[in-house]
Amino acid sequence: MSVLILSVFFILLFVFELLYFKIADRYNIIDHPNHRSSHTKITIRGGGVIFSIALLSVFLSYGFQYPYFIAGLLLISCVSFIDDIKTISNRNRIICHFIAVSLLFYQLNMYSLPFYWILLGLIFVIGTINAINFMDGINGITGGYGLVVLSTLYYIDRYIIDFTSDVYLIVAIISVLVFSFFNFRRKAKCFAGDVGSVSLAFIILFFLLQLVIKTNNIDYILFLLLYGLDAVTTIFFRILRKENVFEAHRTHFYQFLANERKISHIIVSILYMFVQVIINILIINYLPHSLASLLVTICLSFVIFLVMRLSFEGRDHLLGGVANYVGEKNN
Repeated sequence: MSVLILSVFFILLFVFELLYFKIADRYNIIDHPNHRSSHTKITIRGGGVIFSIALLSVFLSYGFQYPYFIAGLLLISCVSFIDDIKTISNRNRIICHFIAVSLLFYQLNMYSLPFYWILLGLIFVIGTINAINFMDGINGITGGYGLVVLSTLYYIDRYIIDFTSDVYLIVAIISVLVFSFFNFRRKAKCFAGDVGSVSLAFIILFFLLQLVIKTNNIDYILFLLLYGLDAVTTIFFRILRKENVFEAHRTHFYQFLANERKISHIIVSILYMFVQVIINILIINYLPHSLASLLVTICLSFVIFLVMRLSFEGRDHLLGGVANYVGEKNN
């Protein structure tokens, strides 16, 4: 892919993002801060629409490759964009996610696998999409983390094993760079919105599953380890506190750092990027290719992250009424 073509894609996507800002401003597609927000200013929502537009552009320009993936991406993006404007019921949203992921699996020829692997795959992919969506809460974190994962995948595709179309992968990276220009700053010009975080998750999982299938190495799911640890431990503590895990909140670890510890959004986002980069380097160079090593890595990482959260946030903050009840009972 020539530098000229890359430049054209970058300019076109940059112009499209600016055009979207005018449309969003005209039709009041904005994010109003509330008690769950980590921001205080009214900001344009849905800037992440550029991710699906970018890959649609590649699809139309390069021989209509991956039609079922693109169909699933457009479906999940459209539903998420509508949800950014007008709330869609959880039932309808999950149905659309299921259809979109089913199209993704068809594109990857996964229906030749045993039924239980398909079921586990559906649960994993839909759960991961929603977890990544929930992790989109401060400036820079979605774009920054997305860049780390996509860049790692590009490195593998370029220098280790050819597993996907490099055009799709490079343009996906360009779209995240364009979005990050407007979001990765102290006062963000726009937020990704559900359309951005959900579509980016769908795109990342497409490339990630391609790599796993090509290499028969499931270890590569650890490219999402830090997000997974934050999401899973947050759900764990919310269940202990007897909260509704489906309700919006701001109790992720990155939100604690940004809101309670008052650390800059950009610093927190860079921290998450840096940690995941280190993890990715270790995975590529040192992690043995075995299910046992994968499970040990996940369990050990979970325990370490759990202890770290308890150390930073404290039992009372994480366990709430549960901690108070246990303390009273012991007394």
